[in-house]
Amino acid sequence: MSSHYSIDLADRLNAGCQCVSLDRAGLGAELERVSPGFHDEVMAGRPHLFSDSMVFVSAEHVQRMARLVAAVERVVALPAYREHVLAWAPEAARHRCAAPGVFLGYDFHLGESGPQLIEINTNAGGGLLNALLARAQKACCEDVEALLPGDLGGDTAEHLFLEMFRAEWRAFCRGELARDPGSSRASSLLRGDVPTRIAIVDEAPQTQYLYPEFVLFRRLFEHAGISAVICDPQELAFRDGALWHGGSRIDLVYNRLTDFALDAPANAALRAAWLSDAALITPHPQAHALYADKRNLVALSNDTLLASWGVDAETRTTLANKIPRTELVLPENADDLWARRKQLFFKPAAGYGSKAAYRGDKITKRVFDEVLAGNYIAQALVPPSSRTLKVGEAPVELKLDLRNYVYAGHVQLVTARLWQGQTTNFRTPGGGFAPVLTVPSA
Repeated sequence: MSSHYSIDLADRLNAGCQCVSLDRAGLGAELERVSPGFHDEVMAGRPHLFSDSMVFVSAEHVQRMARLVAAVERVVALPAYREHVLAWAPEAARHRCAAPGVFLGYDFHLGESGPQLIEINTNAGGGLLNALLARAQKACCEDVEALLPGDLGGDTAEHLFLEMFRAEWRAFCRGELARDPGSSRASSLLRGDVPTRIAIVDEAPQTQYLYPEFVLFRRLFEHAGISAVICDPQELAFRDGALWHGGSRIDLVYNRLTDFALDAPANAALRAAWLSDAALITPHPQAHALYADKRNLVALSNDTLLASWGVDAETRTTLANKIPRTELVLPENADDLWARRKQLFFKPAAGYGSKAAYRGDKITKRVFDEVLAGNYIAQALVPPSSRTLKVGEAPVELKLDLRNYVYAGHVQLVTARLWQGQTTNFRTPGGGFAPVLTVPSA
C-alpha cells in the first residue's frame, strides 16, 4: 500500500464513513471509574466535548507532522534563535529552567500540500481526555474494522504522560544539582525520587470547561503514589523559600493558566516560586516564549534568517514546506495587508484558544484598525480540511484540525478537533474531540 494510496483512503473515509464509532456505554464506564456520577457531571454542561466518530489520517501525514516537530526542536536549541525570541519576551521568560515544559500542542490543518502548522501552544489541553476517549471506540464498519487495531492512544498515552512529569522532575533536579550539589533536590535525583506533592493550577478551576481533565490528572498522579491537589493560584503561598498549599509544600505545579508570564497579582506566589526555583512550574514562562509566542512563526518561516543562524538546508526546507508564511502586522504595511486580507489569518502574538483571532475575509475595517494597533501576526490562510458525519439524519461537513501532543521533541499522541464556524469550539453538534486512526502506508 503506497503513501499516496493511504492519503486517498484517509480522504475517502473522512468524507464517506459517517457511522458512529464512539461506544457511549464504554465511555460512561471509563468516566464512572473515576467516581460515581462523574460521567453525568462531565457531560451535563459539555454535550459537544466528544465527537461520535474518529478522524482518519494517513501514516505519511503523521510522519510529516513529526518531522516538522523535530525541525522546530533543532531550531529552538540554537542560541541565536533563543536570543532572538527572548528579546521580545516578558521578564519572567528570561529565567532559565532545565525542564523543557509539559504538553506542547502543535496544531495543524491538512492543506493541499499536506499538514501545515497553524500554531504551537503550551499547556495544550485535552490530552488525558483524548486518551480516555480512544479506549471507548469500536469498529463501526468494515472499512474501519480492516484498519483496526490502530494506535488510538489509551493506556500507552497515559503512561507517556505520567513519565513526562517524572522526566520534568528529574530535569529540574539535575538543574538543581548543577547549581547546588548539596541541595535536597540534588539528593532527590540521586535517590530516584518523584515529587511528593503536585498542584494542578488554574483560575477558578471548577469553572473551567476542561475541569474534568484536572480530576483525571489528579487520579493519575495519586495512582502513581503522588499526592495531588486542584487549586486556584490564590490558594498558594510563597513563604520560607517554598511554595505552599495550606500546610503542604508543593514540589511541582502543573500550570494550566493562560497568564503565560505569571504577571497577574493573583499569580504572585507562582511567579515568586518560578523565579527562585522553589518549585517546578510546568509549563513555564520560558517554554511559552520559546515555542508559543506567535511572533516565533515569523522567524521559523523566514528562510534567510534561519540560514544566517546556520540552520541546515533540510531543516529549512521542512519548515518552509510546513509553516505558512507568517509576518508581523505593522501600521506601515496597513494598505498592503488590507489588500491581501482575504489570503490572511490575523492572530494576537500572545493569544491562545482562537481568542481575538480573525480570518481576513471576515474582518471589518473597524476590527482591522484594532488589529493594527495591537500586537498581531498575519499568517497565510490555510483552510482546514473536513470530516463528514451524520448528525441526526443528515450528513454534516465539519472542519477539522489535528493536535500533536509533544514533549521534548517527541510526539506522544495525535488527536483531532471537529467544529463549525470561524474558529475551533466545543459548541458544534457532532463536533468535539475525536481520536485519530492512522491509515497505514504499507
